Amino acid sequence: MKQAEIKITVQLDDNNVPDNILWESTDAETQEQVPVKSMMLALWDHNYKNSMRIDLWTKDMPVDEMKRFFYETLQTMGDSFLRATGENLIVEDLRDYCAHFADKMGINTKG
Repeated sequence: MKQAEIKITVQLDDNNVPDNILWESTDAETQEQVPVKSMMLALWDHNYKNSMRIDLWTKDMPVDEMKRFFYETLQTMGDSFLRATGENLIVEDLRDYCAHFADKMGINTKG
């Protein structure tokens, strides 16, 4: 059985606010740590039937990039939900909401 490991390193300032977030994967093309400005990790706890989340962003994450990050996360959640469930109609509703979100946040979705 193949196994991969994902490692996330969060460097904190004196007030425990993320200064840097680095991630690496044993299954990636490069074995180097990759710096990121924001992350969302969601895990499903089968025993308690609830989700566990870690949402972090560095203090220098620009607001316009955070808006784009949320927009793209919502879009890709729709992709994942469609692959997992085949529920096309509700994913179309989510896409409609994503378009509304992008419009309200002033996010350019073309190009």
